[in-house]
Amino acid sequence: MLTGKRILLIVSGSVAAFKTLAFIRLARAEGASVMAILTEGGARFVTRESLAALTGQPVHQDLWAAEESIGHIKLARWADLVVVAPASANMLALMANGLAPDLASTVLLATRAPVLAAPAMNPAMWEHPATRANVAKLQARGVRFAGPASGAMAEPESGPGRFVEPDELLDMVRDSFGPQPLAGRHIIVTSGPTQEPIDPVRYISNRSSGKQGHAIAGALAALGARVTLVSGPVVQPDPPGVEVVRIESARDMLAACEAALPADAAVCAAAVADWRVAREADQKLKKEPGADAPTLSMTLNPDILATLSTHAQRPALVVGFAAETEHVIEHAKSKLARKGCDWILANDVSVGVFGAEENTIHLVTKQGVEDWPRLPKSDVAARLAARIAEAFA
Repeated sequence: MLTGKRILLIVSGSVAAFKTLAFIRLARAEGASVMAILTEGGARFVTRESLAALTGQPVHQDLWAAEESIGHIKLARWADLVVVAPASANMLALMANGLAPDLASTVLLATRAPVLAAPAMNPAMWEHPATRANVAKLQARGVRFAGPASGAMAEPESGPGRFVEPDELLDMVRDSFGPQPLAGRHIIVTSGPTQEPIDPVRYISNRSSGKQGHAIAGALAALGARVTLVSGPVVQPDPPGVEVVRIESARDMLAACEAALPADAAVCAAAVADWRVAREADQKLKKEPGADAPTLSMTLNPDILATLSTHAQRPALVVGFAAETEHVIEHAKSKLARKGCDWILANDVSVGVFGAEENTIHLVTKQGVEDWPRLPKSDVAARLAARIAEAFA
């Protein structure tokens, strides 16, 4: 519940601004006080009157209005949390570069409260290097992000940049008032499968839905960590507040992990293909009548867990997964010693783990083995995130 919490909502210019009206209802239903600042761009999509009716508070717009002469300071001090929703590309740029041309950006410079941003923009704008640099700069300063999600946009396009749903934003707001033991920590998480091309239409892969890795990334972000999620091809939604780097091959995944260093911890939950074909065909391999199946020459993929465990910028804590079908604990202990990591989470994947909602984990460390009961993957993620927080306490 948000009883007694004071949320300052900054509404910037995006067609998704209408969703903030539902968010206000949800936040107030949990006992929060909500006050709104409406930017010039935001006013093109929602009205001052609608925000005032739903917040029950005056709506602030003009930095130079007489009643706002020192209003930016009062507003900045009033808030327990500042929520920028939707956060346009322009608003993120203003925030990242310390520019203050209007009331909203001035308040953001003056506030001492934590800031949560919910981006909403065209996928091309979200993926532009300038926006990515602005997001990284803000995350380094402690700004948390709710989304963006991937999906259909107002224009006939689809991709990352979609505003999160109001209930998901409310979850992130609740998390903002919870314990943040991993605040200031940067953690890399790998998730999903990799796909190793044979030719332009075929590939080798592993069975992985990404449910467990994505849940871990979300749980770490909920404890305040800045999370870089390096994900193979999955259909899982992006966890709120997490930076997602999408890759296909094991080589791509390793490069993305190394680019994300330095980090305080790394959790390698991805099901990385151990092998790839030695030479990818430029054209589709044809099945000729009467001919035998082609022989594929295989070569080893890079070992991401071992590489991070021995890297010059090695994270202080490196966690791996061992997906086994027999002798689970024995193989996990061997992998722990062989890879040089700190912890291994072992699970028996012969019992319907891939794509399932639950998992049974054995946490293997140099100190021993801890058997966890069968749990929903979200609970496994929360328990692991708590253990990681304890390790840094």
